[in-house]
Amino acid sequence: MAGALIVVDLQNDFTPGEPGGALAVPDGHAIVSRVNELARSERFELVVATRDWHPPDHSQFDEQGGSWPVHCVQATEGAELHPDLDRHVIDVILDKGQHSGSDGYSAFEDTSLAETLRARGVNSVTVVGLATDVCVLNTGRDALREGFHVTVDREGTRGIDLEAGDSERALQELRGLGATIT
Repeated sequence: MAGALIVVDLQNDFTPGEPGGALAVPDGHAIVSRVNELARSERFELVVATRDWHPPDHSQFDEQGGSWPVHCVQATEGAELHPDLDRHVIDVILDKGQHSGSDGYSAFEDTSLAETLRARGVNSVTVVGLATDVCVLNTGRDALREGFHVTVDREGTRGIDLEAGDSERALQELRGLGATIT
């Protein structure tokens, strides 16, 4: 079974500390070592890192009537991958949420990810990254819909938890849909 690691949105704007982000996920930076460990392992034929890559007028932004503060604006430091993420082991960087009306919560939404995975013979994905209860959840859902076997590495994710327990509920939902949670 050919596998891929999908590293979801491990970006500066989603991590606290230096350079610290506009929409920092609590302890988001704490997953970097686990993600690097997985990415450097021999388990995956392909390592994909996604980035929110929003235009300045993105519909998600509160100033446009959306739910989130301005974050991950295209070509800004906040949109870049976390500096401690080992880029040498990343095979593909995939930008999502590039259009004002596209949420980009899923790595599969308006991207070529499914085609890229199939072209490489991948049938199994492990999902890590930020945030468990938003983009990891939506990426996992869509990967299952696309027919991939999905594993979520709990140690390699962190959530926003706007409501207490959102991340745990997201993992339970994915488990109920057929994902493996490790």
